[in-house]
Amino acid sequence: MSEPVKTTVHVLRHGEVFNPNKVLYGRLPDFHLSELGKQMAKAAAEALKDRDVTYVVASPLERAQETAAPIAAEFDLETATDIRLIESANYFEGKKVGVGDGALTNPRHWWVLRDPITPSWGEAYLAIAQRMFAAVQAARVAAEGHEAVCVSHQLPIWTLRRYVEKKRLWHDPRRRQCGLASLTSFRFEDSKVVGIDYSEPAAHLVAMSASAKTAKGA
Repeated sequence: MSEPVKTTVHVLRHGEVFNPNKVLYGRLPDFHLSELGKQMAKAAAEALKDRDVTYVVASPLERAQETAAPIAAEFDLETATDIRLIESANYFEGKKVGVGDGALTNPRHWWVLRDPITPSWGEAYLAIAQRMFAAVQAARVAAEGHEAVCVSHQLPIWTLRRYVEKKRLWHDPRRRQCGLASLTSFRFEDSKVVGIDYSEPAAHLVAMSASAKTAKGA
């Protein structure tokens, strides 16, 4: 019996975004990395530089593409784009949702919050998990026997992880283990996930980030 093919797919959350109006930017265009976010992307590239990365792919949103750029450059690769890695759809996109100052305080929006399980305010968690898992499997095939990097967004990454770990998909957003520019790494043997690792190569920069404290986007 042959040995299983071992492949690792690192799923990287993008770095800090320039968001002076503190809105939930979701899938909106023209939200780019801040200067600190660019440093976070470089920190992730530095953390991966000794790995066997042969494939880099990102969500089509600017912040994900910009986070992928220094990693692709490190390995002399082109960045592929996979729509399945995109941020989740959300009713509150473009609105302020901070405690005490946003859309959540307006009664006309409360009906949207009626179902936290699916959830009612956005893309279904199961749909997010399935598209993300398909994207990661595609990256695994592209980098078979080596390593791949997929750049995505907080909610999709955390939903994917809970899906793979066979945990319920609805959750408390405050308890997500998915910091800015963090790596959630899925270790495969053939097509089966055999382990998950988590690291925060930009933690020293995240400590300086206002958006990490206010969590206004993903």
